[in-house]
Amino acid sequence: MIMSDFERIRLVLLGGPYVGKSCIVRRFLTKTYNDKYRPTVEDLHNREYDLGAVTLKVDILDTSGDMQFPAMRRLSIATAHSFLLVYSVTSAPSFTAVKQCFEEIREQRADFQEIPIVIAGNKSDLIESNREVRIEDVSEWVYCELPKLKVKVMECSAKDNYNVNELFKTLLSLSKIIPTENNETYGGPLKRRSSAYVSATSKGRNRVPSPSLSNDKTSSSSFMASCSSNGSEASSASDIKSKPRSRSLIRRSSRKTKQQIASAGGTGVEDCSIQ
Repeated sequence: MIMSDFERIRLVLLGGPYVGKSCIVRRFLTKTYNDKYRPTVEDLHNREYDLGAVTLKVDILDTSGDMQFPAMRRLSIATAHSFLLVYSVTSAPSFTAVKQCFEEIREQRADFQEIPIVIAGNKSDLIESNREVRIEDVSEWVYCELPKLKVKVMECSAKDNYNVNELFKTLLSLSKIIPTENNETYGGPLKRRSSAYVSATSKGRNRVPSPSLSNDKTSSSSFMASCSSNGSEASSASDIKSKPRSRSLIRRSSRKTKQQIASAGGTGVEDCSIQ
């Protein structure tokens, strides 16, 4: 197998203790559930999936729920391609811990706006009597505090096997590996759409660029070809500004740019997808 025959992606789970990160991974990988709590230091799981044209190699990193291992935590954030941030719907402090996890990602990753993130409220089987975190509150936080990010909000139950597979399918969909119709349906065979991220540049200190998704040298061009129309319009607008033009041309290009912005959807708030 040559290097371009496979994709590799690393999914990292972050969240506080007792929220069920390990139970979610266990349910997804082994289809089993164990309600006995065992604190996790760091567990790495590897799986391969045949997508037809390529083999998808998935690393799932289950991290510790406490802060006793800061160096390991920083390394896991630096090497991730996507994040699953887990809280318990029965614990308001666990949602606060998810917010802290995101702040760590924002501080360490220059490309945090390009990283696929699923925010998962686990233990939805207990919502009738013990709910402390409403999904509306989580969605409002995402909408107001994290605009224009690749974020989905979902609830799940590792115990009842509710929405567990969908968490990982959504992460792969946001990563542009599994195409879905409006990122909501998952029918049909798994197919490869893109194989790399474009590393964002930043002058911020203590931040690292996104790790490459694969070793395929043609992946950057395939990713750029699948970029949204918003990105191409933004680059063309910057080209207009950089070239000196006559006053009449400036007026014409200004009208053109306004029309492009209007057709692209206005403010772009809808870029933040909430489920």
